[in-house]
Amino acid sequence: MAQRTTIDRASYEPAYAQLVRLITERIASGEFKAGDRLPSEAELCERYGVSPMTVRRAVTMLVQDGVAVTEQGRGTFVRSPELSAAVFDLEDLRRYLTSPEMQVRILEARVIPASDRVRERLSMTTDSPVIVIKRLLMTEGEEPVFYHSEYLEFDPARPLVETELGVTSLQGLFLGSGGSTLKYGRLTLHASTLTQTEAEYLLEKSGAVCWVIEHLFYDFDDRPQSWGRFVCRADRLSFSTTVGIATAQGALS
Repeated sequence: MAQRTTIDRASYEPAYAQLVRLITERIASGEFKAGDRLPSEAELCERYGVSPMTVRRAVTMLVQDGVAVTEQGRGTFVRSPELSAAVFDLEDLRRYLTSPEMQVRILEARVIPASDRVRERLSMTTDSPVIVIKRLLMTEGEEPVFYHSEYLEFDPARPLVETELGVTSLQGLFLGSGGSTLKYGRLTLHASTLTQTEAEYLLEKSGAVCWVIEHLFYDFDDRPQSWGRFVCRADRLSFSTTVGIATAQGALS
């Protein structure tokens, strides 16, 4: 299908967003290459029949998206792809955690003294105990996928297990149902090797390479609310990304 080359006045899509698409398509097709100067504001206004304000908003979006860079007094240029700006998604993890076939087996849920490591992660200033929750996430066929451990500071005035699981689970974040007491979270991905306990639950050899996704969730007072680790075999997760604009078709998606 031929690419659209004009602004569609009947479209519900704002003119500036359409202009971003049109310019991106021209970059993706190779008409403008990395380092090339994009047409000036006046040239874009004349070419597409739009106002200077529309052009400025479109250029701002291109710069924010990392497609272009503006140099004072020189113009706007197509930005070279930068590996340091690459962003990897967690699609494999999201797919597992949001699958209706994923089953959860609670292995442990109890109150224990906090270790030094847990106190540090949760920024605890007292010797309060913590709730530890350990779970095994499995496929419908009961094949283990993730071994999950989670720690929360114990508060007698707070519901003990079920409510906290709903608030702090990664599944809730991926489904947009993280709960009103969760403000934000930090995820850290790193490679490790399976401990004896992790290996037994994941049906793997102790010392085998694995992925660890640590999560630290904060409440609206910016206090750590929950710290935990998802552990899985190395072959369970993969990560990919695209640097730059791959194709004109990709620019439309």
